[in-house]
Parts: sequence; C-alpha cells; structure tokens
Amino acid sequence: MRTVTFGMNISLDGYCDHTIFNPSKEIHDYFTSKMDEVDLLFFGRVMYELMFPYWADVAKKQSGSEHENRFAQKLTAIDRVVVSRSLEHLEDGTRIIHSNPSQELLKLKQQPGKKISVDSVSLLPELIGAGLIDEFHLVIHPGIAGKGRRLLDDGSLQEKLNLKLVDTLTFKSSGCVALHYLKQ
Repeated sequence: MRTVTFGMNISLDGYCDHTIFNPSKEIHDYFTSKMDEVDLLFFGRVMYELMFPYWADVAKKQSGSEHENRFAQKLTAIDRVVVSRSLEHLEDGTRIIHSNPSQELLKLKQQPGKKISVDSVSLLPELIGAGLIDEFHLVIHPGIAGKGRRLLDDGSLQEKLNLKLVDTLTFKSSGCVALHYLKQ
C-alpha cells in the first residue's frame, strides 16, 4: 500500500496562508527533494488554483530563481488529482474528483506506485479522520502571523492524532525548522 504524506509551511501560531511566507532557496530545495518520493499530488481546489498555473508558468518560462525553477519543474511533472465540486475540466490533464475524497484517496493508496502527497488544508480533517495520512512534513517559519488560514480549525478532528517525530532539519539562513512525523 502506498504512503500518503501531507506537507505544509506554517507559522509559529499555526497559520498556513502561503501569502505570509517568503520561502528561501533551502525551503524550495527541501520540498523539491520530498517530491522525488512522490508520483501523485492530491489537491483541494483552492490549493490547486494557488499553485497552478503559477508554478506551471514558472516551469515553462524558467522565470524564477534556479531553486524555484527546479521546484516548478518537479511539481508540474507529477500527476495530479483535484477535489472540486465546481471544476469540470482542466486543460493540463489534471484529474478531477467531484465527491468522496476519502474513498477516492483510499483507492489511489491501494494502487501500486510511489508516495501520494496531499496538499489541502480543507480536506485535512476528513483525511486524518479516515486514517489516510501516514506522515507529515511541517516547516515551521519563525514568525507569528496572527491571521489567515489555520492548519486545523478548532473542533475539526473527532479524535486526537498521535504522531512520532522521526526527523528534524533546521535551516540556518531562514531559521525555519522542518519536522517529519509518522502516524502512530
């Protein structure tokens, strides 16, 4: 069975709004290296629309820094699934799922392949509740946002989820800390 991972940048106070971060080359390289283990991206619509077409444009035009270009090329080369009730068709070949994200992710998890990377804050409580997220890669940024989207809203989990810390990495230039947890 495939492993499902969840990765996210978050502030010290638990916010994960991508507009509040300024990722360093180390952060781009970190997430690029994580994609070496992945052959399927599982997005919610909002995160998909945030990430694409921006990174697809960077990959096509090579308009970012060396580190951003490498991240963009890796990201856009991986197969994608988007969960959305409103999207009907995407030109880039991304598959759309309209309902039952937990059931669909379970089917994908049972297929052969590399890891599946989930990138959706809105779907996270449902996927955790269904026992589908196996590992977490959280990059904590040294700032307090005070507003924005929280990683998890109060009361969004039915049960506490216990995790086991298996690795940490400190990024000296930015002061960020990457934490890798496995579900217990």
